[in-house]
Amino acid sequence: MGRDCIRLSGIVIYGSHGVIEAERAIERPFQVDVELRADLSAAGAADDLKATVDYAAVCALVRRANEAGPYHLLEAFAERIAKNLLGELHISEVTVKVRKPHPPVGMFVEAAEVEITRAAGERAE
Repeated sequence: MGRDCIRLSGIVIYGSHGVIEAERAIERPFQVDVELRADLSAAGAADDLKATVDYAAVCALVRRANEAGPYHLLEAFAERIAKNLLGELHISEVTVKVRKPHPPVGMFVEAAEVEITRAAGERAE
């Protein structure tokens, strides 16, 4: 298998994630990027959606992870997204980035971001 991948960037989802109670009181936007590793050769040859990863399914799994929250940490949110994607899609590896625009840290920060990579068959500690 080559280094085939599918990327979905800038998925915007609203959630009440955060450590501070005020963050959890009102939904705010979070941005999610996913990079999915899979063998895309059959899809390229057949031009058939059934042979690849459906983008709508990816978004539905991100939504499911969001609805399983709220999470205190971006790390936990990213972990749940990765677990959902690896558990439901025919992929070998996933990289998940979760961004929180303007986190309340006492000064202006454009965004806080967490990036994790998980492979099929890995066990969470």
